[in-house]
Amino acid sequence: MINRRNVLMGATIAVAAGASAIPAAAGSDKKVAAKGSFTGLSNHVTSGSVKIIQKDGRTFVELGKDFSLDGGPDPRVAFGKDGEYAADTKLGALLNLTGKQRYAVPPSISAADYNEVYIWCEVAGVPLGVAKLK
Repeated sequence: MINRRNVLMGATIAVAAGASAIPAAAGSDKKVAAKGSFTGLSNHVTSGSVKIIQKDGRTFVELGKDFSLDGGPDPRVAFGKDGEYAADTKLGALLNLTGKQRYAVPPSISAADYNEVYIWCEVAGVPLGVAKLK
């Protein structure tokens, strides 16, 4: 029997495993709005793909299964434009140093206003990697 507790437990387990806590709806469409590949910055190795996707009326930043970061204290996922990190666009702490992960973009942020995705070190105030979006 599915109830609120089972749904909540499933979402908690998914987050712990590094997956998105957003359940997929039957028949939902997924559109790729932009994509890019990471380049490391500040003496860090950051690589892999990223996509901006629209699904079920929401926007997400999705790091690919090939995503990898060599480490760093307090890495965050955020947007930027033309080489400038936008501090007010933080989507959350990086869930895992490697692999596929998804971050919801709040309605207050328009992903179309930005052309880069950053992995940002909040503690040191430096970029660990950036992906230019196309």
